[in-house]
Amino acid sequence: MASLTVGQLAKSAGVGVETVRFYERKGLLAEPDRKPSGYRHYDDEVVKRLRFIKRAKQLGFTLNEIKELLSLRLDPTTTCADVKKRSEEKIDDIEAKIRTLQRMKKALVKVTKACSGRGGTSECPILEALDKDG
Repeated sequence: MASLTVGQLAKSAGVGVETVRFYERKGLLAEPDRKPSGYRHYDDEVVKRLRFIKRAKQLGFTLNEIKELLSLRLDPTTTCADVKKRSEEKIDDIEAKIRTLQRMKKALVKVTKACSGRGGTSECPILEALDKDG
């Protein structure tokens, strides 16, 4: 089992050193013991865990959701159906965000089309639309 410094760990996992420290503070990674030299040393399992966290973030999972997934992975009573349920919940969340973004885009396209791009800002329909209440 390799013993990695924080820099080596970060490089192996494709993240920054500050990301490793951040995940330690958030409880996603256990803070390792220090060697007599004062340096932290990590094993290969931490690289795997960091890569798992990184991939989960790329799929849109929040840090709290990732923490739950990591816990499920360690719980012997957890089934694949439990993990699938979390994944389906994330899909629903992403679809809701897409609908919200589509509404935002539609509204922005509407006010942008109303703007000729000429004149001063006091006559700009985009700025007027942003000034309106409700």
